[in-house]
Amino acid sequence: MIVTDAWFPQTNGVVSTLSQTAEWLKRFGHDVAVLTPQNFRSIPCPTYPEIRLSLFPYRQLETAILDFAPQALHIATEGPLGLSARRFCLKRRLCFTTSYHTQFPQYLRARFPIPLAVSYAVLRRFHGAAVRCMVSTPSMRTQLAAQGFANLAHWQRGVDTEKFRPRAKEFLTLPRPIAAYVGRVAVEKNIDAFLSMPWVGSKIVVGDGPERARLQQQYPDATFTGYKFGDELASHLAGADVMVFPSRTDTFGLVNLEAMACGVPVAAYPVTGPIDVIEEGVTGALDVDLATAALRALKVQSQGCRARAIKTGWDISTRQFEGNLAPCRDLAPDAARQPQPKLILASRLVRESALDKASSNSIRPSRTRL
Repeated sequence: MIVTDAWFPQTNGVVSTLSQTAEWLKRFGHDVAVLTPQNFRSIPCPTYPEIRLSLFPYRQLETAILDFAPQALHIATEGPLGLSARRFCLKRRLCFTTSYHTQFPQYLRARFPIPLAVSYAVLRRFHGAAVRCMVSTPSMRTQLAAQGFANLAHWQRGVDTEKFRPRAKEFLTLPRPIAAYVGRVAVEKNIDAFLSMPWVGSKIVVGDGPERARLQQQYPDATFTGYKFGDELASHLAGADVMVFPSRTDTFGLVNLEAMACGVPVAAYPVTGPIDVIEEGVTGALDVDLATAALRALKVQSQGCRARAIKTGWDISTRQFEGNLAPCRDLAPDAARQPQPKLILASRLVRESALDKASSNSIRPSRTRL
């Protein structure tokens, strides 16, 4: 079972990663349930209405988990659902895993004067209760380890190389070279740095969000397309000459891999996320000056970008995720004498078998349930 506060209709790397992972787990033969805000009564997030916040979800979430009886439970986000699932597991001394998708300390500081130390302390407590906290890149792992996270494991991201592939550049008819930004249009994405950089050619912003109205008014020469999906998104990305990734706070930046799969080089700052994804002169360029990085990236050959992306499929990513999972039935040592969690997890299997007198530890389902 995967519990996440980030889900459709949100359009971001977290949702893409979790939905692809769930689908590939099913291909591998697992039964998968995903608990999302769609399963609960929710309200829009005050500063980001696209995000839904589940209201008092604990009782309903508890029932859903007990009914599904997962053998492994993964908590993907630190929102209301994630907090409730963590509470459920701790209450019953069940093992679980988490993943670190978003640099909330930096995101919060971009909006409110909250010290980084305070935010990291909260996140360290949240993820510290998990058997493993999965992170996407070596630099992210190093950064969190420096903040006191001690249970880190690697989970790389993937890309759909069939959808995201080189396509006709003529799809975009703007003056060239075309520099594109693709993603949420929000303050933490630092899109001002992209739109304000000197550039001879065109700039295009593919995406939407709370900052779009301000940016459109402030930068009238740029083209704003709003959200694009599926083949239309891939065509916009493939039609660009360079993809500019101005964020300084992302843990990975899945769109970087998507651009490379389309044969489009990426320009970014040399910070956590891009530094692990972009290879200088092969798949793009990194520089403290974004315009300089973009100009260097224009010289990169598309073949190298595509070759890098092909090595990073969702099947490989999902196998890593699968290997990081922790069985719920592995109770903490001080809970070994408590029978209730074992009965909870095995109850459905006991009912379905005739071995009522057998130990719950001896029962094995025919298919793994996640």
